[in-house]
Amino acid sequence: MIKLESNGETGTIIHPSAVISPKAIIGENVTIGPYCVIAEDVEIGDGSIIGPHAVIEKWTSLGKECRVYQFASVGAEPQDLKFKGERSYTIIGDRTTIREGATIHRATGEGNETRIGNDCLLMAYIHVAHNCTLGNHVIMSNLASCAGHAMVEDRVVIGGMAGVHQFVKIGRNAMVGGMSKLVQDVVPYTIVDGHPAKVVGLNNVGISRAGIPLESRRLIKKAYKILYRSGLSLPEAIAVIEQEVDSCEEVEHFLRFLRNAERGICRERRDFDDK
Repeated sequence: MIKLESNGETGTIIHPSAVISPKAIIGENVTIGPYCVIAEDVEIGDGSIIGPHAVIEKWTSLGKECRVYQFASVGAEPQDLKFKGERSYTIIGDRTTIREGATIHRATGEGNETRIGNDCLLMAYIHVAHNCTLGNHVIMSNLASCAGHAMVEDRVVIGGMAGVHQFVKIGRNAMVGGMSKLVQDVVPYTIVDGHPAKVVGLNNVGISRAGIPLESRRLIKKAYKILYRSGLSLPEAIAVIEQEVDSCEEVEHFLRFLRNAERGICRERRDFDDK
C-alpha cells in the first residue's frame, strides 16, 4: 500500500518520499508519487498526476490535468555543446500525457524554450530535444525522437522509432511511418515513410478525423497532385496552386508551409498507386 500525505486546503496529495523544492509551485488537486524529484522554479498545473521516480527540472511549466508516468525526465539540461548553463525553459500545455522513460529537454539560448502543446500523447522512451516545438494533439509513438529545433505542427502522428533531424518541420495532420528517417520537411496532410522518408500519399483518414470540410479536402487533393504529379519545380508548383486551386484556410496553410520549407520537402515515392 502506497502511503500519501494530503493537503486538505488544495486537495493535493504528495508521497512523503518525494523531494520537492519549496520554490516549486504546485497547483490544486495534484498527485505526486513516490521518489519524485521536483526542482525549484517548476510549476505544476491543477489536477496533474506525477508518477513514481519522475524528475521535473527547473524552469519547467506543466499545464493542467497532465500525466507524467514513472521514470520520465522533463526539463533537463540539453544535450548540446553550445549550452552554457543559461536560463531557458520547458513549457508543456494542458492534458498532455508523458509516458514511461520519456525525456524532454529545455532549450539552448538565454530565454529560449522547448514547447509542447495541449492534448499530446508522448509514449514510452520518446525524446524531445532542445528548442523543439510540438503543437496540439501530437502523438509520438514509442522510441520516436525529435532532434534540436524540430517543429511539429498540430495533429501530427509520428510512428515508433522514427527519427526527426534537427530543424526539420512536420506539417499539420501529417503522419510519419514507424522507423522513418526524416531529413527534409514533411508537407501538411501527407503520409511519409522510409529511410529516408518519402511521401506515400495523403493522410485521408487523419484529415477526415480532424473535421476538415469535404470541399477543403478536395482542394487539398488538387494542390497535392499539382505539387507531386505535375513534374514542376517547387516554385513553379506554388505558382500554379496559387492560380488554379481555390483558396481556403487549409490550402493557404499548405502554401505557407511550402514557401518556408528551408530544408526542402520530402518527395513522393513512386512504387505505389495512390488514387
